[in-house]
Amino acid sequence: MKEHKITALVSGGAGFIGFHLCRQLIEEGKNVICLDNFHTGRKSNVTALLAFPQYHFIKHDITKPFFSSEHIDEIYNLACPASPIHYQESPIQTLKTCFIGTLHMLELAYNHDCPILQASTSEVYGDPDTIPQSESYWGHVNPIGIRSCYDEGKRCAESLCIDYHRQHDVKVKIIRIFNTYGPYMAIDDGRVISNFIIQALRNKNITVNGYGSQTRSFQYIDDLIGGIKLMMRTEKSFTGPVNLGNPNERSVLSLAEEILRLTNSKSKITFRPLPEDEPQFRRPDITLAQSKLKWTPKVTLEEGLRKTIKFYQSSLFFHNLK
Repeated sequence: MKEHKITALVSGGAGFIGFHLCRQLIEEGKNVICLDNFHTGRKSNVTALLAFPQYHFIKHDITKPFFSSEHIDEIYNLACPASPIHYQESPIQTLKTCFIGTLHMLELAYNHDCPILQASTSEVYGDPDTIPQSESYWGHVNPIGIRSCYDEGKRCAESLCIDYHRQHDVKVKIIRIFNTYGPYMAIDDGRVISNFIIQALRNKNITVNGYGSQTRSFQYIDDLIGGIKLMMRTEKSFTGPVNLGNPNERSVLSLAEEILRLTNSKSKITFRPLPEDEPQFRRPDITLAQSKLKWTPKVTLEEGLRKTIKFYQSSLFFHNLK
């Protein structure tokens, strides 16, 4: 009897996290259907995987319904702009992707009777007034601020997932992703690590928001993908949400100084006004991930930064920076 090969659908699969997830699922021997509309995903991430016969790309915007004649065994819903520079350019599309797009992916999971992992975010905590942030913290979010399309969009998506679980018994898995970095981040990603590395490699001023005293917790992409796969394997009754992030908190200024050191850059650190609604503190409580998933991030910030810098220095990307 022929062994059934698992088919995984990854929406937003041409994005930074989606690319890494698709690649690892392929390495596990799974068939992978990648959906992306290239709003922020990159065609080069698709091209890099097309040589694998079990990888199938479909250009699709999940704000439109998606139907598959092929049975789907698991869904990873990653589709949504995640960088402030991108979601603030298209706030309505971001909200539609969070709500309508998630609705369509939940309907797909319901029709195929398969689990769906929803990629939520630490942004659901807003500008927190408690440190660290545990999953029981309800957040401190400005519902009409310039970041609200993403913050509130993801909060609404979580609610929709839980209601599909309660009302339709859909197997949902919710993760809250904290700042993630690594190779294959787009050079115009707009987030702090990619910005600083690109500026340092160009020997341009490193631009720090405010005084750089705001903190973030940075996890390497391989750690995140490991947590995602462990979450998908949990029992049906466990929905999360679960924080996936590195609890080693760093100030943005100290991050800039570390990148200067690792790149031997001649760049200078400069400061610019703090954007509206920018969170001052961000550190995950990962107690639940440790106990339920047996997951703890392993890659240190220095190790991860060295790998990421080396990627940007590669000939294909470094020549494009000059």
